[in-house]
Amino acid sequence: MTQVSTQPPAYTQQQKMATLIGVLLALFLAALDQTVVSTATPEIIKELNFKTSWITWLTTAYLVTSTATLPIWGKLSDLYGRRRIIMTGVVLFTLASMLCGLAQDPTQLVLYRALQGLGSAAIFSTAFAVVGDIFTAQERPKYQGFFGAVFGLSSVVGPYAGGLLTDYISWRWVFYINVPIAIIALWFMITKMPPLKSSRGGKIDYVGGMFLIVAVVPLLLALTLAPDTYAWGSTQILGMFGLSLVSLILFIWQERRTGEPIVDLKLFQNRTYTITALAAFLLGAAFLGTIVFLPLFMVNVLGVSATRAGAALTPLTLGVVAGNILSGQLVARIGKYKPVLLGSLVILLAGYLILVFTLHPDETQGSIIAKLVLLGIGLGPSIPLYTQLMINTAPRDKIGMASSSATFLRQMGSTIGVAVLGTVFASSLTHQFETKVVPVVPKEMQSMFAGQQSKSSEGNAATGFNEKKILTDTQKKFAEQRTLVKEALIDNKPEAMKEFAKNPEVPAAFRQTLASGEVSPQAKPFLKTAYDNALKKLDEVEKTATTGIHKVSVAYKTAWTDAIRGIFEVGLIVVILGMIVTALIPEVPFKKQEGPRQGPPVME
Repeated sequence: MTQVSTQPPAYTQQQKMATLIGVLLALFLAALDQTVVSTATPEIIKELNFKTSWITWLTTAYLVTSTATLPIWGKLSDLYGRRRIIMTGVVLFTLASMLCGLAQDPTQLVLYRALQGLGSAAIFSTAFAVVGDIFTAQERPKYQGFFGAVFGLSSVVGPYAGGLLTDYISWRWVFYINVPIAIIALWFMITKMPPLKSSRGGKIDYVGGMFLIVAVVPLLLALTLAPDTYAWGSTQILGMFGLSLVSLILFIWQERRTGEPIVDLKLFQNRTYTITALAAFLLGAAFLGTIVFLPLFMVNVLGVSATRAGAALTPLTLGVVAGNILSGQLVARIGKYKPVLLGSLVILLAGYLILVFTLHPDETQGSIIAKLVLLGIGLGPSIPLYTQLMINTAPRDKIGMASSSATFLRQMGSTIGVAVLGTVFASSLTHQFETKVVPVVPKEMQSMFAGQQSKSSEGNAATGFNEKKILTDTQKKFAEQRTLVKEALIDNKPEAMKEFAKNPEVPAAFRQTLASGEVSPQAKPFLKTAYDNALKKLDEVEKTATTGIHKVSVAYKTAWTDAIRGIFEVGLIVVILGMIVTALIPEVPFKKQEGPRQGPPVME
């Protein structure tokens, strides 16, 4: 009798390691693009003459296509094999990268970025599933840390590589650099990687795929465009939300009735799968919220440059890598996921509590680095462990679906989380400016803060209040005034006298004399007295201005600190919810997954 074995197919160690290297290179390719392009964006905008309204589409086009198609690629990899899909993703991504480098106008670049997003979705949806294919449940935790390390390495290398390529060659090379990496990855896949294909066959649900895309794309666009482009209550945003909701209902209806669903809703009948999916969604919001808002604190409060603020996230990245690797080893050693996940969330909770209660305007970069490392260690395990839990609870022939669903939910959590946190932040910052900054701003400085409260929640336009620079500029202006007073009232230089006469505070008795550019010997003693009085007045005004600038600086930094602390208070609630949900996950022991064997049937 012919039976289908539930055992994972046997691969040699050489096959496993070569496959792992190829997949990690592909993952690095897609992850690197997310960081390397951000550094080159200002130069891209300048050279291609991007309109202000088009700038966000550089990121939005990529985000929308990559997120919306994740579940579709996951299903395709279950049907047609991991190798075929991930290779398709690498080729598509590389082709789009070359086209991005050749783009001659904003429209072309945005379209090619959308094509890049399609390729990255194929890579991200398949990469984690490959681990589920070639390794047993007991082996997987040992290797999941490599995936976190790839994300971490790309976060560290990306900004520096992007800066160097843009400064010394051209921004176009941040896209061309993908080509050699892709060639190496494809060589490993073509020569060493097994097909990793299910033997059961099937077909793709095109109707469900259409409903899914129409459900996700308007939702992502609404979350990205509000509230900066359109208000939350605008017809455009509400219309996109409505279209998304209707399409979601139709998608669920279609998935329940079709024999080959893109997302098998029966997977959610498994309590472990459902609760883990919810936890992955929540932790996605906490992860990206930290990355977005901490650099704003460093720019606007600590006064560092945007580049240095981005580089300061390196400790967070290193913490994520360390948390990834350590958690994988711990899970492999103790044979359980839940204790490691809860332990990491306790560390993450501690990190958020420290931020909420200790973040202050006089923070040092050293203390921020320590807090970032703690956050990274807490966040690290959340990327791979929830994904592996979902994979472990799914049948072997639906590993791709489970993996892509985990990535999809994490990205949706991040997008929704940043949108909500951004709205909270913008509202809080406006309130903080109205109550703390505006009352202490002198009239002559108010133009500096015009519209500052309504700046983008991502802080793109915020450059910080540089007290040192403003003081230096102020002192320079007062020095120029003292020079003018001396040249006019002591040296009696005609041009200086005429310029000084324009000052409305000059007494009328002197104004006519100064305007003439000529001074009689009898008037010089009076001008000397006026000179002494003018210097005394300038000293008093400068002292008042210096004090005022310091008060505004303190108020400005306090306003930003309080607004950002409010973000972490919301994040703290999200982390607590994530802990509660994770605590409800039933402990799943390592076990052999059921489902069709990825290979020929075994005769028994």
